[in-house]
Amino acid sequence: MDSTNPLGEYLRARRCLVRPEDSGLPVSARRRVAGLRREEVALLAGVSTDYYVRLEQGRERHPSAQVVEALASALHLDPEAAAHLHRLARPGPVPGRAAARTGRERVSPVLLRMMEGWHRTPAVVLGPCMTVLAHNALGRALFAGHTYSGDLVRLVFLDPDARAFYPDWEKAAVNTVGALRSAAGTDHHDDPQLIRTVGELSLKSKEFRRLWARHDIRQKTHETKRFQHPLVGELTLDYESLTVNSAPGQQLVVYQAAPGSTSEQTLALLGSLTADQPAQDLEV
Repeated sequence: MDSTNPLGEYLRARRCLVRPEDSGLPVSARRRVAGLRREEVALLAGVSTDYYVRLEQGRERHPSAQVVEALASALHLDPEAAAHLHRLARPGPVPGRAAARTGRERVSPVLLRMMEGWHRTPAVVLGPCMTVLAHNALGRALFAGHTYSGDLVRLVFLDPDARAFYPDWEKAAVNTVGALRSAAGTDHHDDPQLIRTVGELSLKSKEFRRLWARHDIRQKTHETKRFQHPLVGELTLDYESLTVNSAPGQQLVVYQAAPGSTSEQTLALLGSLTADQPAQDLEV
């Protein structure tokens, strides 16, 4: 990870993903670079090539909001990716970060009691690096039985059962890496846990290396996800990810099956196979 120049790293990665023809630029057989050249991004954004080079090299770190908007347009960034570019250009401290990084992550007892009452709804609390900090009984049962049940990033990329557990594995992988970048945020790029996680996965998974290099940003908000559970079979669940305002960096992820669906019956079966247990704050 390049923790000294995240803005430049992001600009380089994103311009390599833009095809010249998508920006109305001529394409010749002599082109030797993937994506756009620096001077082409500068032209499309209406800035000088020298200024854009300084941005990529980290010699200029705080472009104006107007320049950032122009760069986002030149690089064909979607609203989420454009917002991330703005955060990189204008980083600021996140309230509560120091407290969150001292000692182990703790989950509010009030939130644990709330999760415990959701008998038909799997729920987990995730930290910034998508480690499972807490779960209710059904949340534990949903992800149980894997080598990395307590770490959703390592589960996707390092667990031998990942491709069987996630029938849409490629989609899950893309979204997981994008969520990891988004959850880590601009104020956590030098976090030791994030550095260890990215370092290990980069060494052990070529798929992770490929996707991490793209710098995609995908906030874990809501989606439909398919699982092939080893005990009860296929489940199609909708999830909603909610920010835990009392603990910056934590997310509460709640899963639910569509009413009247086969997955609702399958989820009920999984619940019946799960011994009654209180929601647990894990030792992370």
